[in-house]
Amino acid sequence: MGWFKRKNQGIFTESKDKKDVPEGLWHKCSQCKQLSTQEDHKKHYWVCSFCDHHSRINSVQYFSILFDNNEYVEINRKLKSLDPLSFQDTKKYIDRLSEAERNTIFKEAINTAYGKINNQMIGVAAMNFEFIGGSISSAVGEKICRIIKLCIKKKMPLIIISKSGGARMMEAAFSLMQLAKTSSYLSLLSKEKIPYISFLTDPTFGGATASFSMLGDINIAEPNALIGFAGPRVVKETIGKDLPEGFQRSEFLLEKGFLDFIVHRKNLKAKVSNFVNMVYY
Repeated sequence: MGWFKRKNQGIFTESKDKKDVPEGLWHKCSQCKQLSTQEDHKKHYWVCSFCDHHSRINSVQYFSILFDNNEYVEINRKLKSLDPLSFQDTKKYIDRLSEAERNTIFKEAINTAYGKINNQMIGVAAMNFEFIGGSISSAVGEKICRIIKLCIKKKMPLIIISKSGGARMMEAAFSLMQLAKTSSYLSLLSKEKIPYISFLTDPTFGGATASFSMLGDINIAEPNALIGFAGPRVVKETIGKDLPEGFQRSEFLLEKGFLDFIVHRKNLKAKVSNFVNMVYY
């Protein structure tokens, strides 16, 4: 029986004859709007093959890019934030945490793991923007500090992959204290002369930029990543002037000396390995 039948109003498809396209089969680039299959998009490291736009990806995807054979040991996986202030705005904070956990595969805005990257043992902390905007909670700060302590114990370099909107304001001072806490722990890593690579991705803002994200022995970023403290709209309204073209993009920051270099996602593993080999092993 044919799919289409003629009626007085024209050609239509009966419900029983419709063929549904599986959900999630295609990826539409948010920049150039070109379509590619999800499979091809993954093969290209979640980078658009038409315009080279780097899609936002999470910790599990970064781990798959970096670790040899996608083999690693995740630590403190179940560590997550509580609600120390019993905070509520339009919704209870504890409900926001539960919702974020249900809607993602994560328990917090960062995952930490260690494993081999080109046969070199390295610790990696990668942020998850889909979990409350990658905001820094007390648990996020604690997980960063614990991976730092492990790197000191095992004498292995550290990579932190930042993707954050800044401090988690539902935790107020508890969140803000993580800036000082993580920075002080990174100073311990520095005293042991263990390399720390800070990898900034789109977007990295607020408390992340004010602390661990800009404290690397080497600071690198993905192409066209938005990086800053306050957003460009806030900066423009504050100074009352138009901003330079490309303001707060990684290329702009590289030109101004805030970054050491920009690395394409497909080259990330090799670049990290080369740097660590050069300064440590």
